Amino acid sequence: MTDAPSLRFVVPAGIDDPRRVSGGNVYDRHIRDGLRRRGWDVDVCEAADAEGAASVLGDAADGSRVLVDGLVAGWAPAAVEEAARRLRLTVLAHMVAAAFPDATDAAIDAERRALASAHGVIVTSAWTAAELARRELADPDRMVVAVPGTLPAEPGPPPPRDGELLCIGVIAPHKGQDTLLSALGRLRSEDWRCTIVGSTDAFPEFAAGIARQATALHGKVRLTGVLEDRALDDAYRRCALLIAPSRVESSGMAIADARARGIPVLGAETGGIPDALAGGGGMLVRPGDPAALAAALDAWLADPALRARLRREAHAARATLPAWQDTVTRVADVLEAA
Repeated sequence: MTDAPSLRFVVPAGIDDPRRVSGGNVYDRHIRDGLRRRGWDVDVCEAADAEGAASVLGDAADGSRVLVDGLVAGWAPAAVEEAARRLRLTVLAHMVAAAFPDATDAAIDAERRALASAHGVIVTSAWTAAELARRELADPDRMVVAVPGTLPAEPGPPPPRDGELLCIGVIAPHKGQDTLLSALGRLRSEDWRCTIVGSTDAFPEFAAGIARQATALHGKVRLTGVLEDRALDDAYRRCALLIAPSRVESSGMAIADARARGIPVLGAETGGIPDALAGGGGMLVRPGDPAALAAALDAWLADPALRARLRREAHAARATLPAWQDTVTRVADVLEAA
Protein backbone atom coordinates (compact mmCIF):
# COMPACT_ATOMS: atom_id res chain seq x y z
CA MET A 1 0.00 0.00 0.00
CA THR A 2 1.42 3.38 -1.00
CA ASP A 3 1.02 6.58 0.96
CA ALA A 4 -1.43 9.15 -0.39
CA PRO A 5 0.22 11.98 -2.35
CA SER A 6 0.55 15.05 -0.16
CA LEU A 7 0.40 18.72 -1.11
CA ARG A 8 0.68 22.03 0.65
CA PHE A 9 -1.58 24.45 -1.27
CA VAL A 10 -0.89 28.12 -0.48
CA VAL A 11 -3.88 30.31 -1.37
CA PRO A 12 -5.12 33.85 -0.66
CA ALA A 13 -6.98 34.30 2.61
CA GLY A 14 -10.74 33.92 2.35
CA ILE A 15 -10.84 31.23 -0.32
CA ASP A 16 -14.20 30.01 1.05
CA ASP A 17 -15.58 33.44 1.98
CA PRO A 18 -18.71 34.03 -0.15
CA ARG A 19 -18.04 37.78 0.03
CA ARG A 20 -14.73 37.28 -1.76
CA VAL A 21 -15.96 35.51 -4.85
CA SER A 22 -13.38 35.46 -7.62
CA GLY A 23 -12.54 33.20 -10.51
CA GLY A 24 -9.22 32.38 -8.86
CA ASN A 25 -10.87 31.32 -5.60
CA VAL A 26 -13.41 29.16 -7.45
CA TYR A 27 -10.63 27.49 -9.43
CA ASP A 28 -8.53 26.90 -6.30
CA ARG A 29 -11.48 25.32 -4.48
CA HIS A 30 -12.14 22.92 -7.34
CA ILE A 31 -8.49 21.87 -7.40
CA ARG A 32 -8.42 21.41 -3.62
CA ASP A 33 -11.64 19.39 -3.54
CA GLY A 34 -10.84 17.40 -6.69
CA LEU A 35 -7.44 16.31 -5.43
CA ARG A 36 -8.93 15.31 -2.08
CA ARG A 37 -11.55 13.18 -3.83
CA ARG A 38 -8.67 11.40 -5.56
CA GLY A 39 -7.13 10.56 -2.21
CA TRP A 40 -4.58 13.36 -1.97
CA ASP A 41 -3.70 14.78 1.43
CA VAL A 42 -4.12 18.50 0.70
CA ASP A 43 -3.04 20.95 3.41
CA VAL A 44 -4.56 24.32 2.47
CA CYS A 45 -2.67 27.25 3.96
CA GLU A 46 -4.18 30.72 3.60
CA ALA A 47 -2.00 33.81 3.37
CA ALA A 48 -3.18 37.42 3.63
CA ASP A 49 0.09 39.14 2.81
CA ALA A 50 3.79 38.63 2.09
CA GLU A 51 4.57 37.82 5.72
CA GLY A 52 1.90 35.14 5.83
CA ALA A 53 3.13 33.65 2.55
CA ALA A 54 6.70 33.54 3.83
CA SER A 55 5.55 31.82 7.02
CA VAL A 56 3.61 28.98 5.38
CA LEU A 57 6.37 28.41 2.83
CA GLY A 58 9.08 28.56 5.45
CA ASP A 59 7.67 25.80 7.64
CA ALA A 60 7.05 23.36 4.79
CA ALA A 61 9.19 20.24 5.11
CA ASP A 62 12.23 19.97 2.83
CA GLY A 63 11.44 18.13 -0.39
CA SER A 64 7.68 18.44 0.05
CA ARG A 65 5.30 19.22 -2.79
CA VAL A 66 3.90 22.78 -2.72
CA LEU A 67 1.47 24.59 -5.01
CA VAL A 68 1.32 28.38 -4.65
CA ASP A 69 -1.47 30.55 -6.05
CA GLY A 70 0.11 33.15 -8.33
CA LEU A 71 -1.45 36.06 -6.43
CA VAL A 72 0.30 34.92 -3.23
CA ALA A 73 3.55 34.24 -5.10
CA GLY A 74 3.54 37.80 -6.37
CA TRP A 75 3.27 39.15 -2.85
CA ALA A 76 6.38 37.30 -1.66
CA PRO A 77 8.81 36.60 -4.53
CA ALA A 78 11.82 36.39 -2.20
CA ALA A 79 10.09 33.74 -0.09
CA VAL A 80 9.16 31.80 -3.24
CA GLU A 81 12.76 31.96 -4.48
CA GLU A 82 14.07 30.66 -1.17
CA ALA A 83 11.43 27.94 -0.88
CA ALA A 84 12.04 26.70 -4.42
CA ARG A 85 15.60 25.76 -3.45
CA ARG A 86 14.35 23.07 -1.07
CA LEU A 87 10.74 22.32 -2.08
CA ARG A 88 9.04 20.85 -5.14
CA LEU A 89 7.32 24.15 -5.82
CA THR A 90 4.77 24.89 -8.55
CA VAL A 91 3.03 28.23 -9.14
CA LEU A 92 -0.61 28.37 -10.29
CA ALA A 93 -0.90 31.56 -12.37
CA HIS A 94 -4.49 32.67 -12.89
CA MET A 95 -3.54 35.91 -14.60
CA VAL A 96 -0.72 37.98 -16.05
CA ALA A 97 -0.15 40.83 -13.61
CA ALA A 98 2.04 42.63 -16.14
CA ALA A 99 -0.91 42.84 -18.58
CA PHE A 100 -2.90 45.14 -16.31
CA PRO A 101 -2.68 48.82 -17.29
CA ASP A 102 -1.88 49.87 -13.72
CA ALA A 103 0.84 47.23 -13.19
CA THR A 104 3.88 48.73 -11.47
CA ASP A 105 7.48 47.87 -12.25
CA ALA A 106 7.72 46.30 -8.80
CA ALA A 107 4.70 44.04 -9.43
CA ILE A 108 6.04 42.95 -12.81
CA ASP A 109 9.45 42.19 -11.31
CA ALA A 110 7.82 40.21 -8.47
CA GLU A 111 5.84 38.17 -11.00
CA ARG A 112 8.97 37.45 -13.04
CA ARG A 113 10.99 36.38 -9.99
CA ALA A 114 8.29 34.09 -8.61
CA LEU A 115 7.63 32.36 -11.93
CA ALA A 116 11.31 32.03 -12.79
CA SER A 117 12.11 30.27 -9.53
CA ALA A 118 9.23 27.76 -9.64
CA HIS A 119 9.91 24.23 -10.87
CA GLY A 120 6.71 24.40 -12.90
CA VAL A 121 3.96 26.89 -13.76
CA ILE A 122 0.30 25.96 -14.26
CA VAL A 123 -1.74 28.53 -16.21
CA THR A 124 -5.47 28.66 -16.80
CA SER A 125 -5.53 29.56 -20.51
CA ALA A 126 -3.43 29.27 -23.64
CA TRP A 127 -3.44 33.07 -23.83
CA THR A 128 -1.88 33.30 -20.35
CA ALA A 129 0.90 30.94 -21.37
CA ALA A 130 1.55 32.84 -24.60
CA GLU A 131 1.49 36.22 -22.85
CA LEU A 132 3.87 35.13 -20.09
CA ALA A 133 6.23 33.78 -22.72
CA ARG A 134 5.92 36.90 -24.91
CA ARG A 135 6.80 39.11 -21.97
CA GLU A 136 9.61 36.73 -21.01
CA LEU A 137 8.09 36.25 -17.57
CA ALA A 138 8.12 32.43 -17.66
CA ASP A 139 9.87 29.68 -19.61
CA PRO A 140 7.43 28.13 -22.11
CA ASP A 141 8.93 24.68 -21.47
CA ARG A 142 7.89 24.85 -17.80
CA MET A 143 4.29 25.98 -18.37
CA VAL A 144 1.26 23.69 -18.59
CA VAL A 145 -2.26 24.88 -19.43
CA ALA A 146 -5.13 23.60 -17.26
CA VAL A 147 -8.24 25.45 -18.39
CA PRO A 148 -11.13 25.91 -15.93
CA GLY A 149 -13.71 23.18 -15.99
CA THR A 150 -17.47 23.49 -15.89
CA LEU A 151 -20.10 21.92 -13.69
CA PRO A 152 -22.95 20.06 -15.36
CA ALA A 153 -25.91 22.40 -15.85
CA GLU A 154 -29.14 21.91 -17.72
CA PRO A 155 -30.10 24.78 -20.01
CA GLY A 156 -33.42 26.28 -19.06
CA PRO A 157 -36.18 27.43 -21.40
CA PRO A 158 -35.52 30.60 -23.39
CA PRO A 159 -35.91 33.63 -21.12
CA PRO A 160 -39.12 35.61 -21.59
CA ARG A 161 -37.15 38.76 -22.44
CA ASP A 162 -34.39 38.86 -25.06
CA GLY A 163 -33.13 42.06 -23.43
CA GLU A 164 -32.33 40.41 -20.07
CA LEU A 165 -28.58 41.11 -19.84
CA LEU A 166 -26.14 39.84 -17.21
CA CYS A 167 -22.57 40.82 -16.28
CA ILE A 168 -20.67 38.99 -13.54
CA GLY A 169 -17.32 39.87 -12.00
CA VAL A 170 -15.67 41.94 -9.32
CA ILE A 171 -16.45 45.63 -9.90
CA ALA A 172 -13.02 46.71 -11.10
CA PRO A 173 -11.43 48.71 -13.92
CA HIS A 174 -10.07 45.62 -15.66
CA LYS A 175 -13.56 44.07 -15.78
CA GLY A 176 -14.88 46.98 -17.85
CA GLN A 177 -18.27 47.60 -16.26
CA ASP A 178 -17.83 51.29 -17.10
CA THR A 179 -17.57 50.38 -20.79
CA LEU A 180 -20.77 48.34 -20.50
CA LEU A 181 -22.74 51.14 -18.85
CA SER A 182 -21.54 53.65 -21.43
CA ALA A 183 -22.68 51.25 -24.16
CA LEU A 184 -26.10 50.73 -22.54
CA GLY A 185 -26.67 54.48 -22.57
CA ARG A 186 -26.26 54.45 -26.38
CA LEU A 187 -28.76 51.68 -27.19
CA ARG A 188 -31.52 52.44 -29.68
CA SER A 189 -33.97 50.08 -28.00
CA GLU A 190 -35.43 50.60 -24.54
CA ASP A 191 -36.44 46.94 -24.23
CA TRP A 192 -33.60 45.76 -22.02
CA ARG A 193 -32.55 45.38 -18.40
CA CYS A 194 -29.09 44.65 -17.09
CA THR A 195 -28.01 42.96 -13.86
CA ILE A 196 -24.41 43.51 -12.74
CA VAL A 197 -23.17 41.03 -10.15
CA GLY A 198 -19.92 41.44 -8.23
CA SER A 199 -18.15 42.67 -5.15
CA THR A 200 -17.58 46.40 -4.72
CA ASP A 201 -14.91 46.01 -2.04
CA ALA A 202 -11.73 45.74 -4.12
CA PHE A 203 -11.97 49.11 -5.91
CA PRO A 204 -14.45 51.25 -3.92
CA GLU A 205 -13.87 54.48 -5.85
CA PHE A 206 -14.39 52.75 -9.18
CA ALA A 207 -17.44 50.96 -7.78
CA ALA A 208 -18.90 54.30 -6.63
CA GLY A 209 -18.51 55.60 -10.17
CA ILE A 210 -20.26 52.52 -11.54
CA ALA A 211 -23.15 53.13 -9.12
CA ARG A 212 -23.48 56.70 -10.39
CA GLN A 213 -23.45 55.53 -14.01
CA ALA A 214 -26.12 52.94 -13.23
CA THR A 215 -28.34 55.48 -11.50
CA ALA A 216 -28.23 57.69 -14.60
CA LEU A 217 -29.83 54.87 -16.61
CA HIS A 218 -33.14 55.32 -14.78
CA GLY A 219 -33.56 52.02 -13.01
CA LYS A 220 -32.72 49.78 -15.96
CA VAL A 221 -29.49 48.55 -14.31
CA ARG A 222 -29.45 46.57 -11.08
CA LEU A 223 -26.28 46.24 -9.01
CA THR A 224 -26.62 43.21 -6.75
CA GLY A 225 -23.21 42.90 -5.11
CA VAL A 226 -22.06 39.32 -4.60
CA LEU A 227 -24.70 36.62 -5.12
CA GLU A 228 -24.44 33.21 -3.49
CA ASP A 229 -25.22 29.94 -5.24
CA ARG A 230 -29.02 29.89 -5.46
CA ALA A 231 -29.38 33.59 -6.23
CA LEU A 232 -26.64 33.35 -8.84
CA ASP A 233 -28.37 30.37 -10.46
CA ASP A 234 -31.55 32.44 -10.62
CA ALA A 235 -29.67 35.26 -12.33
CA TYR A 236 -28.36 32.85 -14.96
CA ARG A 237 -31.85 31.41 -15.50
CA ARG A 238 -33.27 34.87 -16.22
CA CYS A 239 -30.36 35.81 -18.47
CA ALA A 240 -30.67 35.98 -22.26
CA LEU A 241 -27.12 37.22 -22.90
CA LEU A 242 -24.01 37.29 -20.72
CA ILE A 243 -21.73 40.27 -21.28
CA ALA A 244 -17.99 40.12 -20.52
CA PRO A 245 -16.64 43.62 -21.27
CA SER A 246 -13.20 43.07 -19.69
CA ARG A 247 -10.09 45.02 -20.58
CA VAL A 248 -7.90 42.18 -19.26
CA GLU A 249 -9.12 38.58 -18.81
CA SER A 250 -7.22 35.31 -18.72
CA SER A 251 -10.25 33.11 -19.24
CA GLY A 252 -13.40 34.18 -17.39
CA MET A 253 -15.20 31.87 -14.98
CA ALA A 254 -18.58 33.50 -15.65
CA ILE A 255 -18.14 32.75 -19.35
CA ALA A 256 -17.58 29.07 -18.56
CA ASP A 257 -20.67 29.00 -16.34
CA ALA A 258 -22.79 30.64 -19.04
CA ARG A 259 -21.45 28.23 -21.66
CA ALA A 260 -22.42 25.27 -19.48
CA ARG A 261 -25.99 26.59 -19.46
CA GLY A 262 -26.11 27.24 -23.21
CA ILE A 263 -26.27 31.02 -22.75
CA PRO A 264 -24.80 33.17 -25.55
CA VAL A 265 -21.95 35.51 -24.60
CA LEU A 266 -20.94 38.95 -25.85
CA GLY A 267 -17.30 39.40 -24.88
CA ALA A 268 -14.39 41.74 -25.40
CA GLU A 269 -11.77 40.46 -27.83
CA THR A 270 -9.02 40.35 -25.25
CA GLY A 271 -6.96 37.79 -23.34
CA GLY A 272 -8.45 34.33 -23.18
CA ILE A 273 -12.02 35.33 -24.04
CA PRO A 274 -11.75 34.50 -27.78
CA ASP A 275 -10.46 31.03 -26.92
CA ALA A 276 -13.30 30.55 -24.44
CA LEU A 277 -15.83 31.35 -27.18
CA ALA A 278 -14.13 29.42 -29.97
CA GLY A 279 -16.86 26.77 -30.02
CA GLY A 280 -19.51 29.25 -31.17
CA GLY A 281 -22.40 30.98 -29.45
CA GLY A 282 -20.55 34.22 -28.85
CA MET A 283 -19.83 37.65 -30.28
CA LEU A 284 -16.59 39.60 -29.85
CA VAL A 285 -16.01 43.36 -29.83
CA ARG A 286 -13.02 45.59 -29.24
CA PRO A 287 -12.23 46.02 -25.53
CA GLY A 288 -12.85 49.41 -23.99
CA ASP A 289 -15.02 50.55 -26.92
CA PRO A 290 -18.57 51.53 -25.83
CA ALA A 291 -19.69 52.26 -29.40
CA ALA A 292 -18.66 48.80 -30.62
CA LEU A 293 -20.32 47.14 -27.63
CA ALA A 294 -23.51 49.17 -28.17
CA ALA A 295 -23.60 48.17 -31.84
CA ALA A 296 -23.35 44.48 -30.94
CA LEU A 297 -26.08 44.85 -28.32
CA ASP A 298 -28.32 46.69 -30.81
CA ALA A 299 -27.82 43.80 -33.23
CA TRP A 300 -28.72 41.26 -30.53
CA LEU A 301 -31.88 43.15 -29.57
CA ALA A 302 -33.03 43.81 -33.13
CA ASP A 303 -32.24 40.58 -34.97
CA PRO A 304 -34.23 37.40 -34.08
CA ALA A 305 -32.21 35.33 -36.54
CA LEU A 306 -28.96 36.34 -34.87
CA ARG A 307 -30.34 35.45 -31.44
CA ALA A 308 -31.57 32.07 -32.67
CA ARG A 309 -28.24 31.23 -34.30
CA LEU A 310 -26.21 32.17 -31.22
CA ARG A 311 -28.50 30.15 -28.98
CA ARG A 312 -28.16 27.08 -31.22
CA GLU A 313 -24.38 27.43 -31.24
CA ALA A 314 -24.24 27.97 -27.47
CA HIS A 315 -26.29 24.83 -26.84
CA ALA A 316 -24.10 22.80 -29.21
CA ALA A 317 -20.91 24.10 -27.58
CA ARG A 318 -21.91 22.56 -24.23
CA ALA A 319 -20.72 19.17 -25.48
CA THR A 320 -17.19 20.51 -26.02
CA LEU A 321 -16.63 22.02 -22.59
CA PRO A 322 -14.05 20.53 -20.21
CA ALA A 323 -15.19 19.13 -16.88
CA TRP A 324 -13.51 20.04 -13.61
CA GLN A 325 -12.27 16.46 -13.31
CA ASP A 326 -10.28 17.07 -16.52
CA THR A 327 -8.73 20.18 -14.97
CA VAL A 328 -7.87 18.33 -11.77
CA THR A 329 -6.26 15.50 -13.77
CA ARG A 330 -4.08 18.01 -15.60
CA VAL A 331 -3.00 19.70 -12.38
CA ALA A 332 -2.36 16.37 -10.63
CA ASP A 333 -0.14 15.21 -13.49
CA VAL A 334 1.98 18.36 -13.19
CA LEU A 335 2.27 18.05 -9.43
CA GLU A 336 3.21 14.37 -9.57
CA ALA A 337 5.97 15.16 -12.03
CA ALA A 338 7.33 18.08 -9.99
